[in-house]
Amino acid sequence: MPEDRPVTAYRVSLGQSAGEIAYSGEVRPRYESPLSFRVPGKMVARLVDVGDIVKPGQALARLDPEDQQLNIEAARSQHAAARADHDQAKADLARYAELLEKKFISEAEFDRRRTVFEVARSRLEQAASQLSVAENQAAYTELRTDHGGVITAIHVESGQVVSPGQPVLQLARTEQKEVLISVPENRLAELRDTGEIDIVLWASPDRRYRGRVREVSPAADTVTRTYAVRISLLNVDPGVRIGMTAAVYLRAIAQANAIELPATAVFQQDGQAAVWLIDPDSMQVRAVPVEIDGFVDDRVVLRAGLSPGDTVVRAGVHKLFAGEKVRVLGEDGA
Repeated sequence: MPEDRPVTAYRVSLGQSAGEIAYSGEVRPRYESPLSFRVPGKMVARLVDVGDIVKPGQALARLDPEDQQLNIEAARSQHAAARADHDQAKADLARYAELLEKKFISEAEFDRRRTVFEVARSRLEQAASQLSVAENQAAYTELRTDHGGVITAIHVESGQVVSPGQPVLQLARTEQKEVLISVPENRLAELRDTGEIDIVLWASPDRRYRGRVREVSPAADTVTRTYAVRISLLNVDPGVRIGMTAAVYLRAIAQANAIELPATAVFQQDGQAAVWLIDPDSMQVRAVPVEIDGFVDDRVVLRAGLSPGDTVVRAGVHKLFAGEKVRVLGEDGA
């Protein structure tokens, strides 16, 4: 007669489950923008390097201003010509107004002179606007930033000819930082049920930062099939730098009356999770299917399948078969 197989057992009980789910991520700026010139030209100077801290209004790069200066001179000449035509038409209109009072000209002739004056005035306004545009475009040959931040990339070097809108530099604003993680689709529900989020930088593992989910991508990545999630850092300090590697811990909300088992007690049978339930009278085991709700460290949280007071085999589950008699050497749990 074969001897009973010795096993260690686990007594099922109700408790609370509030574990942490960890993801690896990267510190990113919330706002990162490519900077470009508004006018075309040849870049003659780059005044910053990658990693430089810049202030609002600081000059970052310059284009050759010669063409824009020529445009200004042409616009000024057109403005001067339009001013002369306007002044001449204004003087003529005043003289023709005197002649009209003396009945030396007709109303029709005076109206024609007034139309000439109005056309000259409109041309003067147009020339003034064109001069302002030319002066603005001359100022656009110097690339400046509206916000402070750090230069994270350089796309164009001195000597290259650039077109309007072509990215020249990449600027990351440093006032708001966040951590970018990738979450599989079957774990998105955990984000909604997250109680707290802790962030730990690999560079300073003794410091924990608080986080909040700011954005969940509405579409999965075409390659990894994961969703990009951005976690805002709430208590950021100067020690947090862009590009650092971070671990993001999603602390699940505590679930009352949750049943947890050691992960070693669960095995797969016919494609479904199961455990070996020990009959207290016959000391025989039978496979009981269970529904898994989640994993916390080395434990499994069950949704259904067992009741408080049940005793299951804790380890060595792959060596048992249905109906085998066992002998409990030790028991953990309630």
